[in-house]
Amino acid sequence: MKKLLLTLFLTILPLTATAQQFDHDHKAWAALLKKHVVLIDGGKASQMRYAGLAQDRAALKGYLDSLSKVSAQEFAGWSKAQQMAFLINAYNAFTAEKILTRYPNIKSIWDFGKIFGNPFKDKFFTLLGREFTLDMIEHETLRKPGAYNEPRVHFAANCASVGCPMLREEPYVAERLDAQLEEQTRRFLSDRSRNRYNAADNTLEVSEIFKWFSEDWTSAYRGFDGKGPAMQSREQFFAKYAVLLADQPAQQQLIAERKAAIRHLDYDWALNDVRR
Repeated sequence: MKKLLLTLFLTILPLTATAQQFDHDHKAWAALLKKHVVLIDGGKASQMRYAGLAQDRAALKGYLDSLSKVSAQEFAGWSKAQQMAFLINAYNAFTAEKILTRYPNIKSIWDFGKIFGNPFKDKFFTLLGREFTLDMIEHETLRKPGAYNEPRVHFAANCASVGCPMLREEPYVAERLDAQLEEQTRRFLSDRSRNRYNAADNTLEVSEIFKWFSEDWTSAYRGFDGKGPAMQSREQFFAKYAVLLADQPAQQQLIAERKAAIRHLDYDWALNDVRR
């Protein structure tokens, strides 16, 4: 009996040690973000010091290696908040690494190619025990129907472009994930270069994100805590944040009453690099 218990203990011990090794505070990524992300436009947008990050590439690769070591089995045992934080941070960090493979000779993430070399479809890293792409993180995992049903993830995943919602200056962590996603949402919707009300023709001009992923706002989303009214349309979502999208009370009222037409702004794919 003692021998059996010892065998079980020795079997479980490595699994426990592995589970304890991953840092859910993402401290290594936090240090890099704090050092190289620059807030602009009153904190509604950000830029990355890719030149500086390139000098810290060993630290970045160390963090990426820690992400790649997490198995699918270990990931499945985490809370949904831990899983989401892991996936968002992985998306942002691997995107930064992708940019560095060509930096400084790159002006847009699409410089890699849209058909051949597509950066979002390129299996250039390992995650959860298999070859992965950025699209697999976003579309097959984070946006998988029934997995998280969290449209605010679009304001957290950063594609290294000016038109993207800003790269947050800190990592996403499970304990504060809901608050972080909410702040990202409010920052993005308050940014007049990406979302704004046009009084001339009563039109809400918004990011193409709301066109590309419109179905994510029709999934009866109730908020991270599962409470609140079910969101079933983009118009309902915009109504909730009407005060952020327009400056005048009368304009805000039109958005709140869903009486404003929706038009999508062109997406700016220029690299979100700190301007020299």
